[in-house]
Amino acid sequence: MLRRMPKVLIAEDEAAIADAVLYALRSEGLEAEHCLLGREVLPRVRAGGIDVVVLDVGLPDTNGFDVCRELRGFSDVPVIFLTARNDEIDRVLGLELGADDYMAKPFSPRELVARVRARLRRPRSAEPAWSERGAFAIDRDGHRIRYHGHALDLTRYEYALLAALLQRPGAILTRAQLMDRGWDDAADSGDRTIDTHIKTLRAKLRAAGMAVGKDNADPIRTHRGLGYSLEA
Repeated sequence: MLRRMPKVLIAEDEAAIADAVLYALRSEGLEAEHCLLGREVLPRVRAGGIDVVVLDVGLPDTNGFDVCRELRGFSDVPVIFLTARNDEIDRVLGLELGADDYMAKPFSPRELVARVRARLRRPRSAEPAWSERGAFAIDRDGHRIRYHGHALDLTRYEYALLAALLQRPGAILTRAQLMDRGWDDAADSGDRTIDTHIKTLRAKLRAAGMAVGKDNADPIRTHRGLGYSLEA
């Protein structure tokens, strides 16, 4: 069986830079793809087969920092930032968001290829064990949940509630059952505690849904006198 060549995805809106990088990568025997917009990066990485992402910070539709933040919600693919600025605060922010390297323009395409190869030589950690539940995906080991592809920024208790509902989609769970599954001090908490966290959880789900054009996205159902269920 032939070995697959590593593939690099370049997100860069300046044609001259993109062409130079594509040529340099392909000349070194690497496969390369090019996209102009940040919104094209996430679905392409989700589709698989991308080994390194070269990501311009200043894309026309969004900035590379936001793309990297969402990318790290579901993938550990190496990311190398390109930027027209060389400010230390930008470098620090990029690395804190999970980027692996940072190059300021103008740069040498040959040096970029060398940095790409350096990332390819480093062993990748195992991909998280995401479990799909309709519009949801959950990584129970990492205590992370995605909704319509968006990583949710959840508190400990919001995560516990949503994970419990996802474990039994469609089933009605009473407030006591939800409390038992997510609260260490369940005996000292009341029904209002669950209701309050459900309210904030719903707001985050709606915001994630609206980000992909799904208005009023609220999969949590209230069953008066009984509890809550989830339409996954």
